[in-house]
Order: sequence, then C-alpha cells, then structure tokens
Amino acid sequence: MQTIWGKPVLDSLDELIAPDRLALVVIDMQNDFCHRDGYYGRLGIDMGDIEAAVARMHDVVRAARAAAVPVIWIRQTLLQEALADSPSWLRRRTRGTLAPEWTLAGDWGHEICAPLVPEPGEPIVDKHRSSAFVGTSLDLILRSQGIQKLVIGGVVTQGCVESTARDATFNDYYVVMLNDCVATVSRELHEASMLCQSTRYDFAEAGAVIGGWERHAAAAGRV
Repeated sequence: MQTIWGKPVLDSLDELIAPDRLALVVIDMQNDFCHRDGYYGRLGIDMGDIEAAVARMHDVVRAARAAAVPVIWIRQTLLQEALADSPSWLRRRTRGTLAPEWTLAGDWGHEICAPLVPEPGEPIVDKHRSSAFVGTSLDLILRSQGIQKLVIGGVVTQGCVESTARDATFNDYYVVMLNDCVATVSRELHEASMLCQSTRYDFAEAGAVIGGWERHAAAAGRV
C-alpha cells in the first residue's frame, strides 16, 4: 500500500489479487470463439492459443470459487431482432469475416465453452459491444457487491478483452490481466495488444494468482 495525494492506493500484486473486494471476469470464452467447431474454427483459424487460454482459465475459475472470489461471465451476444444492431456496428462485425452471424443468442456458438461451466448464482452478462461495460449491468453488479478490483481474462485480446479492461479503469476499478489466459486469432495481434496494455495494467500469470489466493486462504486459516 502506498499513499498518493493523501489517498491509500493498492500497490503490490498480493494486494491487488487479495480475495476481498475482488472479482474474476471471464470474457467471451464461448463456443464460436473457442471451440474448433465454432465460428473461428470454421474460418480455419489456428485455435491452439485460444484452447490453451481456456484450459488455464478453467484452473483459475476453480481456484476463484475455492477462494470465495465471485466469478462473472461475459458473453458476446448477437440479438435475434433484425433492428438490434446499427449499420456502423454491422460493418464492424463483417470486416474480415464471412458473415456477422456469430454468438447468436440461443445458439450453441453463444454458449460458454467447455470445460468452463458457470455455476448457479454466478452472473452471466450479455453484451452487444466490445466492452462489457457498454449497455450492460456489469458495473451495477460489481458495485452492489462492493467490488473494487478485477482479475480479467478471455478472448479476444485486442478486442473485447482490451476494451473491457480500458473501461474498467475508466470506471475506477483496479485491473489485473491474466496474461496467459488471454488469446486471439493471431500471435501478432495478441503481442501488439498486450504490449499496449502492459503500459496501463498489472499483468500476472494464472499460477501466480492461484498461488496468491491459496496463501490468503492459508493465512485466514481456511486450509
């Protein structure tokens, strides 16, 4: 902890990932983005990095539950209604793709990708833009639980992950990026985005965060 302009400011990674006032936010790890039979897989994209990020996130989610850290699931969602999206957003969705019909609400591609499975009571926030804060209840959910710190991971790096992380800081949340639980469609895009984000957010690997939660549990006498 340090003091800046008379205000206490969390400083160390241990403070930032301490389970109190913390939530884990899992972004868009859905079949269309993460499964080989999903939209990205059908485009012929190499799914190796994304699948590895999903596997590591599975470990983080289990550890979060054990540490009593709330898990919040974010889903990119295309609404069924024809008038749901603006022309500008439809143009953005179709750039570099075959069609805009991915993560359609109610479809298999919209579902969270196995082995990730939301448990009853864990919020699932459907979003319609890159940032999970735009037009959703995410900020209300976080503030109603007194959350001040976020551990974030998901897909895709340069899109919804980076957009959500930026808006989280704009809304005065501390952000820790799970740098090995984040992936996208190409290594170059991933590295470029992560370089930009490294100038703004704290990074930590899944193992370090899980280990930190285990230490906090041990100190509290829960293990």
